[in-house]
Amino acid sequence: MAELLTLEALFTLFMLILLQAVLGFDNLLYIAIESNKVGDENDARKVRKWGIGIAVLLRIVLLFLIVNLFSLLAEPLFGIHLEKILEGEFTAQALITLVGGGFIIYTAIKEIHHLLQVDHIEHSEGGGTRTVMGAIALIVAMNLVFSVDSILSAMAIASVDAANIVDDAGAILGQFTGTIVDCKAALIADPIAGAVGCEPTKTYQVPLMVIAILLSGLAMILLADRVTEFLKKNRMYQVLGLFILFLVGVLLVTEGAHLAHLKIFGFAIAAMSKSSFYLVVFVLIVTDVLSNRYQKRLWAQKEAEIRGNSEVAGREAVDAFKAGDRPSH
Repeated sequence: MAELLTLEALFTLFMLILLQAVLGFDNLLYIAIESNKVGDENDARKVRKWGIGIAVLLRIVLLFLIVNLFSLLAEPLFGIHLEKILEGEFTAQALITLVGGGFIIYTAIKEIHHLLQVDHIEHSEGGGTRTVMGAIALIVAMNLVFSVDSILSAMAIASVDAANIVDDAGAILGQFTGTIVDCKAALIADPIAGAVGCEPTKTYQVPLMVIAILLSGLAMILLADRVTEFLKKNRMYQVLGLFILFLVGVLLVTEGAHLAHLKIFGFAIAAMSKSSFYLVVFVLIVTDVLSNRYQKRLWAQKEAEIRGNSEVAGREAVDAFKAGDRPSH
């Protein structure tokens, strides 16, 4: 317990919580879209709370599995070698990321298509309906897909250098916390019988990652209803949210392809960097906000011109809009 209260541990915990918050935004978008498909608002709230709660518990289980089976996830399961057409070595991690990203892209495109085809805006909460259990199952499944990426990122933050003390057969005689240089220095100062040398390894601060997952899950439960209500009241941002979700799918697909060393017609697919992703999202948000504000100004001007039957009324309406006043209805 004392190890969790050190300054270094608290800083690591802060970084883990920040990471979960950033990576959890796209998850909230997906939860908001799926929960709206159950129809009844009380059932939608139930879907969000149960979906997130179950997903958090499974994420903790997944964390322990990934930490203990990390090397197995990176082992190739099968390969495709169609020279100059399609080449790749697929691992469990690559397949999960590829399939999850592809499903998110499909969901985003389907919802955008539905918004364009719907006859009545008030009935545009989503294409088709879902049962409560069906929506919860999808939210849990997609949360686990998002979890693989966030857990691997968290492991990079919460990793501690260590070294295994081994004999001449490679069997582990003990573990030394610190770099391999520190391990060798310690062995020289205090030799261990049968020890031949040190092999580098890493240990992970699992308790800190569990705390960060629990706190992020609690924050998602508290914010899920607000995000859903915001999207309902500000429908102009629904398409923005869906395009961000589409970009998340592209990010995951390229990352999965990169992990599989996938080549199509001889060209290797590079992973979309996180910095590029956040830059594109930032530009999308700024463009959408400015576009909506300009559109409101045009509506105010057009409405005033129709009522006042003059261009002067339109200019006065724009001035009033800029000053914060809205035309009366």
